[in-house]
Amino acid sequence: MGERPEFDDEEEAPRKGLFRRWLRIALLALAVFVLLPYLFLPLYRPAFVHPVSTLMMTRTLTGYDRQWVAFDDIAPVLVQSVLMSEDGQFCNHYGIDWREYKAVIEDALSGEKTRGASTIPMQTVKNLFLWNGRSYVRKVLELPLAVAADAFWSKERMMEIYLNIAQWGPETFGIEAAAREQFGVPASDLSRRQAALLAVSLPNPTGRQAAAPSAHMNRLADRVERLAARSGAYINCLYD
Repeated sequence: MGERPEFDDEEEAPRKGLFRRWLRIALLALAVFVLLPYLFLPLYRPAFVHPVSTLMMTRTLTGYDRQWVAFDDIAPVLVQSVLMSEDGQFCNHYGIDWREYKAVIEDALSGEKTRGASTIPMQTVKNLFLWNGRSYVRKVLELPLAVAADAFWSKERMMEIYLNIAQWGPETFGIEAAAREQFGVPASDLSRRQAALLAVSLPNPTGRQAAAPSAHMNRLADRVERLAARSGAYINCLYD
């Protein structure tokens, strides 16, 4: 009396087996999702490979404008402007600016408004392999990927990929398409002012238009232009 019927155990066994099978599949899929980007890093190292971002992939059916341009065919003033606007310590860190990251964490813990601490390697791997939006999960995936990318690629290759996949408009990706759309010139012929305006439009590519800057954008561009003009010591890993 009170004993469990044997047929209940017989029915439960297949359910447990099915659960374990789906659990293994889910864990395998998770492992592939986490590790696959690391397999692409060495494949993206050669100059003839022109990677696309995850956001560009979502626009495959609707279309987007991107024209790959080699690093040497991008005006140095644009590189200087983007570097000083987005990641002033690009040449001195190995994917993550830990000093800046520590400052952001301290601000968060003290209840102050936090600023961005994403480096160019972090933004590059996010654009290539991850997704937009604030997410602790994405950050956990992004940090080691940024370090690995910085180890696999030269600084020049990192900057080349970043500038060719960054979004500069709703359907505009890469500096060549952005320069032609906004100012009617190739990326190699950008002026210092045009470069500064393009650099400050990066944080909000769908809301800021370099060719029609707001007063706020002009103030930001003034600062970036000054920093870019004095950036010699900060770009030694890109230019001699």
